[in-house]
Amino acid sequence: MNAMNPFYAQVYAITAQIPCGRVMSYGQIARILGKPRAAREVGRAMRICPPGLPWQRVVMADGQVTGGAYAYMRKELLEAEGVHFLPDGRVDMDACRWGPDIVSFHL
Repeated sequence: MNAMNPFYAQVYAITAQIPCGRVMSYGQIARILGKPRAAREVGRAMRICPPGLPWQRVVMADGQVTGGAYAYMRKELLEAEGVHFLPDGRVDMDACRWGPDIVSFHL
């Protein structure tokens, strides 16, 4: 069995701390980890995240909910958590974004 990618482990540690009803963007997580150009790598990590992680709480910077066939399910999960959406279907990032770009997380 391969050891987990250390960057992915850090992404998962941050994602696990996002409270119910709040979201973070892929780029926001990348910036927190000191890799501001690694938003796509955060996305790759989220595609293979471990069970039980609140993966639905990580969205695009503009509030778009991605996930291919799972996007609809993710949006439903977020709505059930009380996440606010704009009329065009994007998450209201001003109302629901959690945490500043650079913070001290327990990794």
